[in-house]
Amino acid sequence: MHAEQGETTAAAEPGEDPAGALAPGALSGLVVADFGRVLAGPYMTMLLADLGAEVVKIERPGTGDDTRTWGPPFADGQATYFLGVNRNKRSVALDLTDPEGLAAARALVDRADVLVENFRPGTMDRLGLGYEQVRASNPGLVYCSVTGFGSAEGAHLAGYDLLVQAMGGLMSITGEPGGPGTKAGVALVDVVTGLHAGLGVLAALRHRDRTGQGQRIEVSLLTSLLSALTNQAAAHLATGTVPRPLGNRHPSISPYEVFEASDRPLVLAVGTDRQFRALCARIGSPGLADDPRFATNTARVAHREELAAALSGPLATRTADAWFEELTAAGVPCGPINDLAGAFAFADRLGLPARVPDTAAGPGQVAHPVAFEATPAAYRSAPPRLGEHTAEILAELSEPSEPPESADRTAPALPRDRPGERPVGR
Repeated sequence: MHAEQGETTAAAEPGEDPAGALAPGALSGLVVADFGRVLAGPYMTMLLADLGAEVVKIERPGTGDDTRTWGPPFADGQATYFLGVNRNKRSVALDLTDPEGLAAARALVDRADVLVENFRPGTMDRLGLGYEQVRASNPGLVYCSVTGFGSAEGAHLAGYDLLVQAMGGLMSITGEPGGPGTKAGVALVDVVTGLHAGLGVLAALRHRDRTGQGQRIEVSLLTSLLSALTNQAAAHLATGTVPRPLGNRHPSISPYEVFEASDRPLVLAVGTDRQFRALCARIGSPGLADDPRFATNTARVAHREELAAALSGPLATRTADAWFEELTAAGVPCGPINDLAGAFAFADRLGLPARVPDTAAGPGQVAHPVAFEATPAAYRSAPPRLGEHTAEILAELSEPSEPPESADRTAPALPRDRPGERPVGR
């Protein structure tokens, strides 16, 4: 209903239309059958759900996704690990070893645009939900499999993030020189794999838009990590170099490391000779920029120990925040090492929407990282309780008619059309 002359309407929140209803997202109308568990798959499907896709999370009765119990910490009685990657989804509890549960899962898959799974290779085939088994009834389906080490010789290996960080080389370049391998402070390989899987799904959907045909895509944790190693991997493949851990230093840039300010650690990330000259001027040591050992980046990398010694004294005379303000003003990249509280406070200071207000999405939600001008992310619902939507989803699967126009937009019903009759790119 439009406002009458003289009336005003409240400003719409991001992702809402002026009437207060949820505006269609970029992926509205897309149905995702999410068999993913733990992190890589659920993270990817949450990002799709933020953009409007309807994601139905298929879980084991009684236990559900493993991360439901991965705590502490807990919030509202649920593990924050699970809460962090499962908003905007509906949960249906199905026993895939039971004929009725499997039939319901198959009916859902037949109506889906995308299927995501990260079981051990071969598991979906044994259940009757493998790609070759479902493509006949849904030829437009994009079928995304996330594996640890591929579906061939590595199919028997467990795909845990720590294991892949170790065997994929990341731990060999992380940590202090001469020390044991160190993992990243978050399951970084799972996150990167989820992002790669999302890119693959969207590319496959684009192909389906043009041809009407779906396809199977596979993303492994190992190949995702090797791709993410970028410059380190390229150095090895191009020259045979085997990188070693350098602590907080960079193998190809200097100074690019941590120094001690008077109160706490400070990071310098000096990538150009101009930045280095500005740094030297601001710390009161302009002569360092003309020293042959430090005049170019290549020279600074070769003499990084002497350079660190020359910079440490002046940098220890002021606080990290004071250096941040002064050096940033001079165009020198630097900053203190924040904890997470400081990191979110810094994002708030910059006006970046890094956190979701405690609304329908529930507490403690990190905002979708991509800002869209026309189709912003929307936060429609909190992470679901196990099997919370089982009854309504089974009812939708049993009804052949289209849902009424007045259906709740925050929980869209599944499409009723047969996959072969669905218009391409809907």
